[in-house]
Amino acid sequence: MSNRFFADYKKYIVIPREEHKFSDKGFDPHEFASHFILTLSIFDPVISSWKQASKHDINVEESITKVLEVFNQRNHGTYHLKLLEMEEDKTYFVLALSVKERIKPEHAEFEISDIIEKQISNPFYIGQSWYKFTSEKGRVERKLFCFSFKEYVYQLAAEK
Repeated sequence: MSNRFFADYKKYIVIPREEHKFSDKGFDPHEFASHFILTLSIFDPVISSWKQASKHDINVEESITKVLEVFNQRNHGTYHLKLLEMEEDKTYFVLALSVKERIKPEHAEFEISDIIEKQISNPFYIGQSWYKFTSEKGRVERKLFCFSFKEYVYQLAAEK
């Protein structure tokens, strides 16, 4: 190969843009068309409460905060997750999922399942080492969460 092959490479340099940052105004639920309450529990757990997570050197609340922060940065304007409940004596937690586009009821299970399995589970499973919370069966199936959801419909008193 000739040394001149890449001689004009400077014409092809594209400087990467900075990652999109959150706006200062924060989360506005009125900018989203659909809202769901998700309950996620550990699939075939080896712990009986979040208190036992410390045996695995995992701070559950800090772990959830990290995953949600990254999720919200990556999906800013399309999806938003908020932790609503996490009690130390349970093995489940409750999230609010807000979605920019309206999700039809007949498509909700598929779309929410896709979000949980592709965008939420892996950061917990690998990134936060939550694979330690599930049994061998869960590790073989590579399944971390069982989940349920219900659409959240909020009406102001003036709207009723």
